[in-house]
Amino acid sequence: MNEFFTALLNSLLLACVLVLLLVLINQRRQAKRLRLSFREMVREEERMFSFLHDLGLVIGREPSDAAISRMIVEGVLKVVGASGGAIYQESHEQGFLKPAYVSDDCPPLVELPQEVLDKMHIDPRALESHMRLARVAVGDGLIGKGLHMPEAIRTHEADDGLSVMVSPLRYAGKDIGVLAVARLSGVDTFSDNDFAVFRSVAEQSSFAIGNARVHREANEKKEIEGELKNAREVQRVLLPQEDPLVAGFRVNGTNLPAKIISGDYYDYIDLPEGRLGVVVADVSGKGVAAGLLMAMCRSLLRAVSLTNTSPSTALSAVNRYLCPDIREDMFISMIYGILDPTDGSLTFARAGHEPAMIFRKASGKVELSKPKGLALGIDPGNVFERVTADERIVLESGDCVLLFTDGVKEALDASEEEFGLERLSATFCVAAELGAEAVVKQVQDELKFFTGKGLQMDDVTIVAIEKR
Repeated sequence: MNEFFTALLNSLLLACVLVLLLVLINQRRQAKRLRLSFREMVREEERMFSFLHDLGLVIGREPSDAAISRMIVEGVLKVVGASGGAIYQESHEQGFLKPAYVSDDCPPLVELPQEVLDKMHIDPRALESHMRLARVAVGDGLIGKGLHMPEAIRTHEADDGLSVMVSPLRYAGKDIGVLAVARLSGVDTFSDNDFAVFRSVAEQSSFAIGNARVHREANEKKEIEGELKNAREVQRVLLPQEDPLVAGFRVNGTNLPAKIISGDYYDYIDLPEGRLGVVVADVSGKGVAAGLLMAMCRSLLRAVSLTNTSPSTALSAVNRYLCPDIREDMFISMIYGILDPTDGSLTFARAGHEPAMIFRKASGKVELSKPKGLALGIDPGNVFERVTADERIVLESGDCVLLFTDGVKEALDASEEEFGLERLSATFCVAAELGAEAVVKQVQDELKFFTGKGLQMDDVTIVAIEKR
């Protein structure tokens, strides 16, 4: 009997030992799984931090959209262990997305046309070429719909054997594009943790792309501003650097650009026999295009004025050279006069420009001189030459002539009232008694007082000619 109980006890002890051994083995296995899981989490964190670090370095180098897209896609593939991925960004053609970067061996994320499917059997590169070049209509397929998704999604395409994660990319409330990654058939689908990591990566990627664009655009703007300032310096050199010396006359002028580059210009041209050519011109529009046209017009007039003693024939020659090369929506208004100190005369032609104001010392009044003329660049020649004519005036001692561009009379005050010809004439009448410099300064002062703190809307050019 004792032997039976002893055997039973031994059996129970053996069973307990086996149970404890199994529990210990199970705990060890579980501990091993936890250690492996922990190590994987650590590696995943390391991959994530490495991705974010590399992303920061790339942003600091102000990369192109293609370069940063490549870095993001390749980084995401490593972090979540995907087979392939791509970033699609908004195309310049509205309503479409274009591939910014598609990884090597990326599974098809867009619908393939039949012609591509047929071609794949002959040339395997057809698929890769299509995926790297084909645009996607917004709202079409998983990628096209991804642009306007409220948040990232995870899906499993059983027919294609693809597990896909797609996220819209947005920066400052503006759609940038779509990020997508995929796993092929036979590989585990994306886990909840993979999806959480993917969403975080997509958020950081949106910020990185948007921030890189902001920095790039800011630097491009600085470069453009620098180039415009350089252009302004070149343009400033083209304007007269000092008043001309003409026996019996005093001439003074100024140019006040509304922007960095002016479409207005004035010039003094030394002509044979001591005569002086005086030019005031206004190119339609403002900015770089107007400035370039101004420089071209200045060079042409300086060239033709030496062989054309009549202002109207000089303007006709400029028009014939200029008209074939000028845009249809641009033209130049100009007044060009030749001052002759031998007889005190000013002969001028007006190509669609503002009238010349003449102060007569004897009467104390201001006259308007408006000879007929067509703006440069509108007609290739026949009509221009038939319409444009010279006018000759003789200046007596104390007389003064004012030439100006429409930026003077069209200057606006706070209530949007124009400065106008009457106000300009009254200002000129008072200042003309004091000479050419006083006229230019007084007109500037009156314009500044009239417009107050308002922005200068147009270029302003003023030239005064005084018979001493």
